[in-house]
Amino acid sequence: MAQTRKASRYIVPVAVAGVAAATIGLVPALAASGDPDLPEITAQQLIEKIAASDTQTLSGTFRISTDLGLPLEGLTSGLGGLAGGTGGAGGSASVDPSERLTQLVSGSHTLRVAADGPERQKLTLLDGSDEYSLIHNGDDVWAYDSKSKEVFHEKAPAGADATGAHEGPKGKELPGTPKQLADEVLKAAGDTTSITVDGTAKVAGRDAYQLVIKPKQSGSTVESVKIAVDAANGTPLKFTLSSVEGGKPVVDAGFTKVDFSKPAASDFTFKAPEGAKVTEGGAEKAAGEKGDPFGGQLPEGLEDAFGGFGPGLDSGKGGVNVIGEGWTTIAKIDTGAPVPGTDEAPKEFQGLLDSFGDKVTGPFGSGTLFKTKIVNALLTDDGKVYVGAVTKDALVDAANAGK
Repeated sequence: MAQTRKASRYIVPVAVAGVAAATIGLVPALAASGDPDLPEITAQQLIEKIAASDTQTLSGTFRISTDLGLPLEGLTSGLGGLAGGTGGAGGSASVDPSERLTQLVSGSHTLRVAADGPERQKLTLLDGSDEYSLIHNGDDVWAYDSKSKEVFHEKAPAGADATGAHEGPKGKELPGTPKQLADEVLKAAGDTTSITVDGTAKVAGRDAYQLVIKPKQSGSTVESVKIAVDAANGTPLKFTLSSVEGGKPVVDAGFTKVDFSKPAASDFTFKAPEGAKVTEGGAEKAAGEKGDPFGGQLPEGLEDAFGGFGPGLDSGKGGVNVIGEGWTTIAKIDTGAPVPGTDEAPKEFQGLLDSFGDKVTGPFGSGTLFKTKIVNALLTDDGKVYVGAVTKDALVDAANAGK
């Protein structure tokens, strides 16, 4: 128990990676060449076209390429050393989709996807000759790992898609498609946002308009969001998120092949192979809670963003406060637990701090800054966390103002 409590005091920096993953989301990448000659359209008309899109059937292939600017391999090793859990050195990846699909936050991946309305979706992650498939068919969600021959099964909540079984969103969209990303960005757009149409593109052989979204505010780490929208049916085909740091896009996600006709019913049929190990979702969840060295929950509304880590984060005196608005919004979390000296930290965590934490000081005192290309977080030595898609200076200014 003492070791468990000690480990919990060092989990906030690990949570930063979870924030980055949630902010970016789990998404699809790629585009074809050639700019089609299409009728002119205003940004307002294109947004209305996206809103009116009612695509419920499709199949195809997409690629996701993600570059958070974060040493995720070292992070994974650190987590494995602290938790002794799956995915670390010597461990095996979980077949649970809520854990397995987090690998999409790093590197490039190819996926196949199919959808037939709100009741049937299938996503297959390709890794060489191995495949990991996630299937939602009516009341059931199945996941199958061809490498380990393991099967995960869980009952789907009413109205949930394949992702909804684990994250709770309602709707007909595929997990992490450009449409989901576009909807979230457009929903958040307001006076702080510039939205324009910037030419056309060919994506997966389809004619598309390019919608460009940029922050008007200074201090955001987001340079732009570009959404390629199908000119015929308004379905977003490609999503590109770029950072003010430049270089590769943080997320470059889009279809390489897409067909909007109805997939065969057999595409969503799954039967566990003979001899496969089948794990029921409820049983795995209970086992995970029993063996979790961190336990506990985050403040309400941030559990998903932080990946479910960190006892003590829900026991803060001040809870969560939102500072600012629009693209420069910062979440302030008072953990209620001062950060101990790093000489007390487990060696795995010490390496983690050294790999992507920078010491900063100011009128607020001192703390450690954890950086990605989009989401940054400042952990002060007195136990406060400032996190957002904002620059280092914006976080330090918020901490200084909070004193």
